[in-house]
Amino acid sequence: MGSFSIWHWLVVLVIVVLVFGTKKLRNLGGDIGGAVKGFKEGMKGTDDEKSTPSSQNKVGGQTIEGEVKDKTQTKL
Repeated sequence: MGSFSIWHWLVVLVIVVLVFGTKKLRNLGGDIGGAVKGFKEGMKGTDDEKSTPSSQNKVGGQTIEGEVKDKTQTKL
């Protein structure tokens, strides 16, 4: 009674297909696959950023810190 047999899973699958339809399930599978692919590419991009030099300006091994001031133009 604690585990499900293959027949239980087949009945659940049939009910899910009847409720949602095959087209909606196919679209859902494609969306999930795209999300997983995007996540993997994002994780791969993080590894690439670690191996490439930082985009910060460095002089003599020290990071240069400064303040950014916005210059706005006012229209009269």
